Amino acid sequence: MSGCALFSSKPSVVPAQPENVPFAMNGRVSINNNGERHSAGLRWIHQESSDELLLLAPLGRTVGRIFRDADHATLDSDGKHYQAGDVETLMQQVLNWHLPLDGLHHWVLGLPAKHSAAQIEHNGEGQISLMTQDGWEIQYVRYEDKLPSRLKLSRENLQVQLLIDEWDWDYQ
Repeated sequence: MSGCALFSSKPSVVPAQPENVPFAMNGRVSINNNGERHSAGLRWIHQESSDELLLLAPLGRTVGRIFRDADHATLDSDGKHYQAGDVETLMQQVLNWHLPLDGLHHWVLGLPAKHSAAQIEHNGEGQISLMTQDGWEIQYVRYEDKLPSRLKLSRENLQVQLLIDEWDWDYQ
């Protein structure tokens, strides 16, 4: 049962500038790719120069590990090890879908990525409700503690729902 206790139950304080701070988050992801559906628990550790994503089965067992840094990307699943130059290509080749990590680590914080222009709509509280960037449409469905807690991303025939259950700013 310790696999369920990845985070403490007390809320952590959101840093003043979360885009400049490494984070870990715990949540769930649901994928619909051309009518083919997948879902998993998600543990994501984002640092300035690397990302590690753990895809989890319903009882917390790791079914996939994705890692990327500036030099390469790896994916481990079902006892197999895959490697490529970038994580999006690797995920597309192995899983037949991908998460856009270059933008996603900004989008989950309710911010546009800095590397390209974004079209943004705000809700009545001044929070982003809809953003289009890099060919992705990001819909912000719900916020908790000033951060997005539910997002819907879509691009062509791929729809991704991301539910963020907990943030950890002091995971190291």
